[in-house]
Amino acid sequence: MKRTFGVFEAVFDIVYLLCVLVMSILLFSLKELTPVLILAGIMSLVLVLGDSFHLIPRIMTIFKRNSVNSEQLLGIGKLVSSITMTVFYILLWHIGLIIFEFDNCILWTIIFYLLGASRIVLSLLPYNKWKEKEPPYMWGIYRNIPFVIMGIMIVILFFINRLAFEPLHNAWLAVLLSFIFYLPVVLFSNKNKKVGMLMLPKSAMYIWLILMFVLI
Repeated sequence: MKRTFGVFEAVFDIVYLLCVLVMSILLFSLKELTPVLILAGIMSLVLVLGDSFHLIPRIMTIFKRNSVNSEQLLGIGKLVSSITMTVFYILLWHIGLIIFEFDNCILWTIIFYLLGASRIVLSLLPYNKWKEKEPPYMWGIYRNIPFVIMGIMIVILFFINRLAFEPLHNAWLAVLLSFIFYLPVVLFSNKNKKVGMLMLPKSAMYIWLILMFVLI
């Protein structure tokens, strides 16, 4: 049973990376490239490249190909993904400001950048011990505090303006659900590894979000 779930996870991860990559290419292939679509394309590429650093070693580990080195790469991949996901939400924030025509959100944008910078700095600190098999639990909490606040700000931005731009009226929900699936992994995966399976529906929410931009 464990082997079956592992193979399913690996196949899902491969499909996920391919879907996001294809949608990234589609976003840059549209005839009328607006600033929003350009940022969405960059955001999608950041997502797939960052997650590749994390998921490819994970896939290698599942299939037990050079699993020792894969564990080391997995730790580095988690660090890279931590940074690229922060950049992903910074780009999404600016997309929201452009679409909803907010010109006077300088203070909130500064706060958002400070949160992003805090997340990146916390992720880079050696106390995270990314390469260890069981990294410190509390540092997983610390670095995700500013990240969760960023997510809340994104959800609020897109929720209060959900009727202003029909193609993205569910963007807030995709982001909210991604965090609902993600937080139990942060909080409880150290006690129950099966909780980590919630990363699959979390990834599905990103596919849904990027698809909204493709369909604009």
